[in-house]
Amino acid sequence: MTVSQALIQRKSTRAFLAKPVAKELIEEILALAAKTPSGVNMQPWQVFVVSGETKKKIQNTICQKFDTGTKEVMEYDYYPKIWEEPYRSRRKETGQLMYKTLGITREDKARQKEQWKANYRAFDAPVVVYFFIDASLEKGSYIDYGMFLQSFMLAATQKGLATCPQAAHAEYPKTIKKALHVNDASILLCGIALGYEDKDALINSYRTTRLSVTEFAHFYE
Repeated sequence: MTVSQALIQRKSTRAFLAKPVAKELIEEILALAAKTPSGVNMQPWQVFVVSGETKKKIQNTICQKFDTGTKEVMEYDYYPKIWEEPYRSRRKETGQLMYKTLGITREDKARQKEQWKANYRAFDAPVVVYFFIDASLEKGSYIDYGMFLQSFMLAATQKGLATCPQAAHAEYPKTIKKALHVNDASILLCGIALGYEDKDALINSYRTTRLSVTEFAHFYE
């Protein structure tokens, strides 16, 4: 598989097979992602690979908190506090496309809530990978980390695995840190669901749109 093929094939997968992922395969993917460049080679990634009973305990605790309306505070701002255009429209379109794919109406708040809660189970993937960064680091390291996450997902695609990057996990940092014995010197950035795609699942036919090059690129000579 070429890099171009991996970029085209990768998507946010939201339904997985109940098929375990070998630890050795995950180690291979992480070793490839570790080739990612970073400013002065800081390599700010802190990675926790979670499966089995540990995953169940974490997701059950978060889902219980979600059901009771118990919230935690994200340790950084992922989304803007005020949604301006064109980002507000893109956000709206993305949600509408997913609900349309699943046949969930605007009025069906119960199904919307259940679909959102699936985030905290990592969409029932056998593995969820949590990514932390040292709290002392600045925006440059966040840029580096973004490249690392993309490298991880492309390597997973090349190895036949599916992924879904999820900032939703960062909504419950205290719960996840407690379970993994991570202190507040680190910030929880996100999780990535990892496993084998359930290709028969309707949700996996859902695709978001992309801008054309002419809509976002400017060329000067």
